[in-house]
Amino acid sequence: MLLGASRSRSECVSTGISDDGATIFALATPPGVGGIAVLRVSGPGADEALSRLTQRALPAPRQATLRRLRDAEGALLDEALVLRFAADASFTGEPVVEFHCHGGRAVVARLLDVLGGMAGLRPAEAGEFTRRAVLNGRLDLAEVEALGDLISAETERQRQLAAAGFGGALHRRAEAWRDRLLDILARVEITIDWADEEVPSDLDAELAQELDALAGEFDRELSASHGLERLREGFTVAILGAPNCGKSSFINYLAGREAAIASPHPGTTRDVIELRYDLRGLPVTFLDMAGLRETQDPVERIGVDRAVARGSAADLRLHFSAPDVADIALPGTLWREGDIGVRTKADLGAGSGDHAISVVTGEGIRPLLDAIHDRLSGRIPCDGVTSHARQRAALAAAREALCRARKQLSSGEPELIAEDLRGTLTELGRMVGRVGVEDMLDRVFSRFCVGK
Repeated sequence: MLLGASRSRSECVSTGISDDGATIFALATPPGVGGIAVLRVSGPGADEALSRLTQRALPAPRQATLRRLRDAEGALLDEALVLRFAADASFTGEPVVEFHCHGGRAVVARLLDVLGGMAGLRPAEAGEFTRRAVLNGRLDLAEVEALGDLISAETERQRQLAAAGFGGALHRRAEAWRDRLLDILARVEITIDWADEEVPSDLDAELAQELDALAGEFDRELSASHGLERLREGFTVAILGAPNCGKSSFINYLAGREAAIASPHPGTTRDVIELRYDLRGLPVTFLDMAGLRETQDPVERIGVDRAVARGSAADLRLHFSAPDVADIALPGTLWREGDIGVRTKADLGAGSGDHAISVVTGEGIRPLLDAIHDRLSGRIPCDGVTSHARQRAALAAAREALCRARKQLSSGEPELIAEDLRGTLTELGRMVGRVGVEDMLDRVFSRFCVGK
């Protein structure tokens, strides 16, 4: 297939109404013509904006109510369903109002114009609604990243991964680790406070065992994070082979259209052609590239060099050959364990091997796609909740601090052990956005649309 809930977090950063005290508004649905468009307003002036547009008493919170919307002169703008949310029950942690109006361009433009003319209201910046949710403790940073992934998910497996993150999977795992570390830290600090008292002889052994167990869990999570990041970002599958061995025809077969020029003349494909494809829930980008051969044509040479570079960096390579095309000697970097050899043009009667295919008859295509799916699925861990490089870096730093604490056990310096344990806790907090959140907000929210 081609690709083309609120909750309190008392432990998160909470600043109440957003920094500048402004009430923000934006179109929350994609721009363009549609049956319904949703305009969102958030901030201290949200209820006032609703009153002025409806010129009636405020409806009950969290109940859809039909209202006529009017400008300051009383002229009818539209008839819409309106919703209002109190600060303690809204996505942003502020008073929020939504207008579910008709989706015509002129209707939306006029409503945005009227809202922009109200004192204290201004258009939202990209991701500003979600930024306020973080600042007001409604989401942590890991959940915000998962929300961005959920919005951009193109396949079912990506959706499942993002939904787990948005549901707080990483937060819960980090909290479980944090609770265990706090318990360990408390026992270490007892030895500091009661240095003159006798300490149980087996305490160091107990602490070593618990720290080793945590380090092992950190290691497993770090290992799993690479596969989850590939799932989140999507896999690349490079199609390699000599000119005229059917690479572009295969791409066109998958696309159901002429995505690439297929020609009997060698050297037709020079640029890299990318086809995004939903392979049973896996996001896959197939790369059709220049045929590999020695050439004196400088432009084709560039294409061949790009094919080698992109092929080397791909997650998987399909090595195409055809009965009517001479085989080529591949550079050593282009054949890896797990790659798949494919014999094309099976309709000519010369196909053989595990993956003989024909784009004319469709023979062998499904088994080949199944094999690709199996190869890539094997790289996705069954367990794990860390799917962003930022999260992985924080967890790696937490592991380093934890290992330092483990090494300090033999030093007889509990103050040093406690310091490294506190460093571990800090890095776990950074992983979910407990600490250092301001440093990351601009980078994270740059991926969001204005209405989110």
